[in-house]
Amino acid sequence: MLNIALAKGRLGEEIYSMFEEAGYGVSGMREKTRKLIFSDEQRGLSYFWVKPSDVAIYVERGAADIGVAGKDILLESGADVFEILDMRKGLCRMSVAGPVGYSSKPGETIRVATKFVNIASEFYASKYQDADIIRLNGSIELAPLLGLSDVIVDIVETGNTLKANNLCELERITDISAWLIANKASYRFHAAEIRKLANDLERIVSGKEV
Repeated sequence: MLNIALAKGRLGEEIYSMFEEAGYGVSGMREKTRKLIFSDEQRGLSYFWVKPSDVAIYVERGAADIGVAGKDILLESGADVFEILDMRKGLCRMSVAGPVGYSSKPGETIRVATKFVNIASEFYASKYQDADIIRLNGSIELAPLLGLSDVIVDIVETGNTLKANNLCELERITDISAWLIANKASYRFHAAEIRKLANDLERIVSGKEV
């Protein structure tokens, strides 16, 4: 069986539609049910739904052979997996945002609120800038408004939430999208199947971009 981990939610449904269009659909996946695992033993496919932040863990640990995870999750977790194909879904960006007109002073320690602690730490280390990283789990935009931080590091899609809170993008760190990933051992043992699936999905990705 080729075990495939997909993220619960709208993005996961869109990704499954791409698998389905590429010829990798499994009976029962479209039914409204509380089931989490859907298998087709005859075709050798098994899907299971997990939290988006857990996909990379299931793949890295070998519970799933392949999966689809956001680049933000891969960067933050440092998961030791093969990144095979950019699915071009869930397009957004990781950015530094703060009050309009904000700029840090040379030599000062910048206070950064974020739930992406590793990404923020690596970004400021690459700039040789001291940063006090403050981990938050929600309402990141509140931090600079209440004086908890100078800036935030967060995912930005349209920028509307920033504008509504009198914030703006200051720097773009990296573009974010969903990626097809594979467990390293599984890729060796199931190389032909995984490469074929990736090639079939790549045709769907290319077709949707035209």
